[in-house]
Amino acid sequence: MYPVIKINLQKIKNNARFLKELCADEGVDVAAVTKVVCANPDIAKELLNAGIPMLADSRMQNIIKLRNAGIEAPLMLVRIPMLTEIPQLIDYVDYCLISENQTLKEIVEKKGKKQTRFIFMVDVGDLREGVWYEHAQEEINKAFGIAGDRLVGLGTNLGCFGGVIPSPENNQRLLDIANQHKFDIISTGNTAALPLIENNTLPSGINHFRLGESIMLGTDATGSRKVPGTSQDTFTLECEVIESDEKPSIPIGKTGRDAFGGSPQFEDKGWRKRVILGIGGQDIDPTGLFPVDDSMIVLHASSDHTILDVTGCDRPYKVGDVISFRLSYSALLRGMTSQYVFKEFMV
Repeated sequence: MYPVIKINLQKIKNNARFLKELCADEGVDVAAVTKVVCANPDIAKELLNAGIPMLADSRMQNIIKLRNAGIEAPLMLVRIPMLTEIPQLIDYVDYCLISENQTLKEIVEKKGKKQTRFIFMVDVGDLREGVWYEHAQEEINKAFGIAGDRLVGLGTNLGCFGGVIPSPENNQRLLDIANQHKFDIISTGNTAALPLIENNTLPSGINHFRLGESIMLGTDATGSRKVPGTSQDTFTLECEVIESDEKPSIPIGKTGRDAFGGSPQFEDKGWRKRVILGIGGQDIDPTGLFPVDDSMIVLHASSDHTILDVTGCDRPYKVGDVISFRLSYSALLRGMTSQYVFKEFMV
C-alpha cells in the first residue's frame, strides 16, 4: 500500500561506517542519532554493525524501544530530560545531556538500574540548550558538587536553532571552559560540524560528535550541502496518484489562509497539468519533497493531499501511478513518525 518509505539499510550502514572512520582519524568518537527514524531497531542494529559504538535519541520512548529490541550498546539521551522522565531515565540511559542543576540533583538522588553519566551542556552562541558560556564555570562547579565523577563530559549544540555554523572559534569557547576541569568527553559536533574534520580545522581536544542527518541522508541542512563520501538515496518515498487533471494555475475567488494558516503564493502560468497524491502535511513536510523526476514541481499540500505540477513531464500521469521522491531531514522525520506511511526495507 501507499504511501511507503523504502529504506536502503546497506547504504545507511555504508554512510555510518564512512563517517565513523572519518571521525576516528581525528580522534573523534561518534554517537549515531536515531530519532529521525523513530529508533527503528533494524536500522539501529545496522549502525552498530557498521562499528558505531553508541546510539543516541531525543525521546525516552525510543530509548526504551532500543533496549526492548535487545540492543546493549551505550545509549545517550540527547534532549535534556524532563523531570517526569527521571524514573525511566535511571533504568535505561547510560549518558544524558544536562543543563539544569535542579534536574541533575533529582537524577542523582534516585537509584535505578543505571549509573547514568552526564554531559553538561554549554551554549556557545546558537541559543538552544545549555548555560550561557560566559556564566558556565559557576554552574559546572555546582554540577561537580552534585554529580561528582558521574559528570564525565562537556557539550554544546550548534546549527539546530539559531543556524550558527560550527567554527574553530565557537568550538574553542567550549574547550577553554573544559580545560579548567578533567572531562573524558568533549561533545561539540553534529552533522553541521563535519566540515571542521573535512578541512582539518577541528580544535584539538574535541573527541565526540552526535551524528544523525549525515548518516541517515548524507546531507547537511545547516550547510545546505551533500556530505562528501556519503549516499543520499538511502530513503525513497513513493506516493500514489489519486487525481490527474488540468486546472488554472491560480485560484478563483477571494482567498484567505490555507488549512495550516499559511498564505500560499500563486503565479499565473495559465492552465497546467496537475496530479494529487494521497499524502499530506500530516505525514510529510511538502517543502522537503524532491521528485526523482525533476521536471515535476511540488506546489503545495493540505493535511491529506499533495499537489504537483506535471506539465513539464515527458510522460502522462494517471490515477494509480506511483511517484517517487527523495526526502529532506524534516520530511523524513515526519514520514517516519506518521503511522499512515508504510515502511519497507529494500533487499
